[in-house]
Amino acid sequence: MDVEKYLSRIGCSAPCSPTLKTLRHLHLNHLLTVPFEDLSIHTGERVKLDLPLLYEKIVLKRRGGFCYENNGLFSWLLSQLGFEVHILAAQVKNRFTGAYGPPFDHFIMMVTLDGHRWLCDVGFGSGFQLPLSLETDSPQRQSHGVYRLRAQDKLVFMEVQSGGDAVKPEQDTAWNALYKFTLEPCQREDFRAMCDYHQSSLSSIFFCKSLCSLLLADGRITIIGRKLIISSLPTEGDQPVKTKTDLTEEEITELLRDKFGIVLSSPFTPKDVDIVPPPVNY
Repeated sequence: MDVEKYLSRIGCSAPCSPTLKTLRHLHLNHLLTVPFEDLSIHTGERVKLDLPLLYEKIVLKRRGGFCYENNGLFSWLLSQLGFEVHILAAQVKNRFTGAYGPPFDHFIMMVTLDGHRWLCDVGFGSGFQLPLSLETDSPQRQSHGVYRLRAQDKLVFMEVQSGGDAVKPEQDTAWNALYKFTLEPCQREDFRAMCDYHQSSLSSIFFCKSLCSLLLADGRITIIGRKLIISSLPTEGDQPVKTKTDLTEEEITELLRDKFGIVLSSPFTPKDVDIVPPPVNY
């Protein structure tokens, strides 16, 4: 890894000392510059988790990736910068089927700083923007939402607030789980089988839907199949706004280039089909 090239890719500059301020800055900038996308699956390519290949794809070719790629590479960067990083495995609650995925469904990481543990995740899509403290189950308000980490026995549920008042999240609030995980450290090799699963299973969102999404300062821009979705943050006194637009293949190519900085080297087939619920709700 050329650390300076990676930092430049995400709009940061060296040196970066291993502090909470640095961690927050890197985490947010990664989400603002590196798309969450599965386009390789829909161009006939295979996603491989070898770190040099992830570096080449995301840093040198200026692509994005799904969790195993974005978080896999980001965890390597943090280690290179001197952070204490532990890889963790999560199971995502599928928003289309309501079912949790199998073990090693999602790659996340825990960073320990001065005895304080932080959850980091730059590979989820519409998740949190800054590291979440693992030392509290209280709501943690960020620019794009309110989140909490709720412990239940050995499991931790990462949840987002829906409804209620963002200023007073304890009032009239519903919490939706996005994924669950344990604090047991994992190895990179542990995720290879599930990486293959997500490229071939009818129960995987990544196989069933081509997608590309990027955090914006004032919302999020996403392409799923042939549809463009733009979400904006609520302004004072107003509700958040979400617009959906049907796209031609030419428009998809233009948007990938102009909004995400992605130019694909292989023919791309947009896809958006129903997901088959897994046989087991893990």
